Amino acid sequence: MTPNTLRIALGVLLLGAAPAAIASFPQQAISETQPAQAEQLEPAQAQTEPAAPAAAQAEPAAPAQAQADMSIADIAASGEDFETLTAAIEAAGLTETLSNDDLSITVFAPTDDAFAALPEGTVEALLLPENRDQLTQLLTYHVVDGEVRSADLVSGEVETVEGEPITVVVGDKTITINQANVVGADIEASNGVIHVIDAVLLPM
Repeated sequence: MTPNTLRIALGVLLLGAAPAAIASFPQQAISETQPAQAEQLEPAQAQTEPAAPAAAQAEPAAPAQAQADMSIADIAASGEDFETLTAAIEAAGLTETLSNDDLSITVFAPTDDAFAALPEGTVEALLLPENRDQLTQLLTYHVVDGEVRSADLVSGEVETVEGEPITVVVGDKTITINQANVVGADIEASNGVIHVIDAVLLPM
């Protein structure tokens, strides 16, 4: 499934609308949750260097046990650390889509603590019906087309379903996605794979 096809499947009409949508997203949320990123590899290195050392350090998250027959939406709903993410998926109207076994995607899933670290009132505002477009944009920025295991991650930019790229940095013992650390890797789902991250990714 190509990125364009996946965007249609998710029902996200972001082409040309993304700048307007993010303009109303609280700027404080962007400025206060972006610590300095780790030093990035050059693009040429990004395409050639394997990620095996970092992948070996990635800890499987608790929900990873025998859930490969569950969809991404089901795993999020059953995970104790994904209550806010589940609420956001429901508010954006993406529950049915993320339950679709015809998908093949990778989701970088922020924990409840990651959402709680956003400026006060940000999550509540995003969950309002009138902010559904911004919420959808935010959530699809955490989704990559295709199933990418931690061992396959390499440093460089990766296009998201939202359209803007995320920056992956693979170190000897860590993997970061933009400003977020991967704290749980390779949760198998029936329609993709989940990597748990400790910060919310914010499209620029």
